[in-house]
Amino acid sequence: MVPEAEVRGVLAELQRLRARVPLLSGALAASTDGLVLAHDTPGVEAEGVAALTAAALGVAVRLTDATGRNGFRELLVRGESGYIATYAAGSSAVLTLLAEDRINVGRLHLEGRRAGTLIGELVDTALERAAHPVPQAHVPDHLTPQPGPLPRRM
Repeated sequence: MVPEAEVRGVLAELQRLRARVPLLSGALAASTDGLVLAHDTPGVEAEGVAALTAAALGVAVRLTDATGRNGFRELLVRGESGYIATYAAGSSAVLTLLAEDRINVGRLHLEGRRAGTLIGELVDTALERAAHPVPQAHVPDHLTPQPGPLPRRM
C-alpha cells in the first residue's frame, strides 16, 4: 500500500486541483483495483466511486486494446448534470474528477492530465521504494546509544 506521507501528498494535489478548477465538485485518486488512496469528494461515497472507476477502467483498457489504441490514458463520461473524467495516474493508480456541466472540457483535460501525471509519480515512487527498501546498516549493540540519565548542566 502507499505510505501515509505520499497519501498526504496526493490529497494535497487533489485539493490544489479543486482550487484551480472551480467547477470541479470532486476529485478522487484510487488504485487500479478500486481502493481509495485519497479523496476530496463532498457528498459522494468515495469507496463506491473508486470501485466503479475500477470497473470502468477494466472495460476502457479492453476497449483500447481491442481497437489497437493500446495504453489507456483517459475516459470521459457525460451525464445530464455534469462529467466524470478518469485519467491514468502512473502504472497503478487513476484519478477521477467530478465536474459540473458548465466546465470547460479542455481545461478539465489539461488540469486532469497534469494532476494525473503528478499523482502517478508520487504513487509509483512510493510503491517502488516499498518494493525495494534500502537496507539499513547494522550497528553492533555496543555502539548503539543507550538510554540513561542526561548530563547535568552547570
